[in-house]
Amino acid sequence: MVPYYAMEALDFTDRVVIVTGGTRGIGAGIARRFRAAGATVYVCGRTDPGQSPPGIRFAEADVRDPAQVDRLFTEVGRVDIVVNNAGGSPYADAATASPRFHAKVIELNLVAPLHVAQRANATMQAQPEGGSIIMIGSVSGSRPSPGTAAYGAAKAGLNHLATSLAVEWAPKVRLNTVVVGLADSGSSAGSEHYGSMAAIAETVPLSRLATPDDIAGACLYLASPLAAYITGASLLLHGGGERSAYLAAMAREAYPPKK
Repeated sequence: MVPYYAMEALDFTDRVVIVTGGTRGIGAGIARRFRAAGATVYVCGRTDPGQSPPGIRFAEADVRDPAQVDRLFTEVGRVDIVVNNAGGSPYADAATASPRFHAKVIELNLVAPLHVAQRANATMQAQPEGGSIIMIGSVSGSRPSPGTAAYGAAKAGLNHLATSLAVEWAPKVRLNTVVVGLADSGSSAGSEHYGSMAAIAETVPLSRLATPDDIAGACLYLASPLAAYITGASLLLHGGGERSAYLAAMAREAYPPKK
């Protein structure tokens, strides 16, 4: 049973939330949870998904374009919480990927969140209660990320960016990062990238991939009064991380396959 004080803290009635890249996958899951907690929720993306879930409003905006980001915040007005979720990268060999490809990946995963955070801060600093900005990071930013090297580098930069902005913009604005591990966003693209989801899940101590609801729960916590003294922090959401390769080697040594 959730204590009554926690339930009250996770009530976002009369709060306004923007979730970038919130029209599908993890972003859509975050948007639904904030809406279920009473918030007025705006999701943005480059294309209108058609019919948004009840109570969730769509605003067209490419977060890579500062002018469109400015228009988004002008349209929404007051903003209490921003979740910088838009991002990602297709699999690509760093040795052969074009300079333009690398630049676009870094622009989407590092520069765009900076633009959004900067505009959110301008709004929140003028509000009596300030606000909360949450970056959706990745374990790719803290360990080797072969096949998505530029993405991993951008996520590493995103984590550092968040800690720096948390110091600059305190005390009015809190800024934290949810560092996501292996996750099932529900998209076919993710499935193709990871291969067999069941096999990948076995590399995680909790024996499953993160779900959009897991990530949304972390965002609600960081945006709530329960986390009022948390800023500049990185919340690891990785199910215990990934099992070390040496454990598998030890198992093979102890129990060699029968011939």
